[in-house]
Amino acid sequence: MKTLWRLIDDCRGATAIEYGLLVALLAIAGLGVLVTINTQFGSMWSGLAGRIPSLSG
Repeated sequence: MKTLWRLIDDCRGATAIEYGLLVALLAIAGLGVLVTINTQFGSMWSGLAGRIPSLSG
């Protein structure tokens, strides 16, 4: 029974879990930023490609 209470009171694993959750949150946020930037750059390159024939002629 003492072993069970000792495991319940042990908080050492909580820090590792918190860091893991923080890394996961940052990865999700970074992925969202990359998707947004990719969409914006795709629109920019499409607009530029559409204007190139009119610039050369």
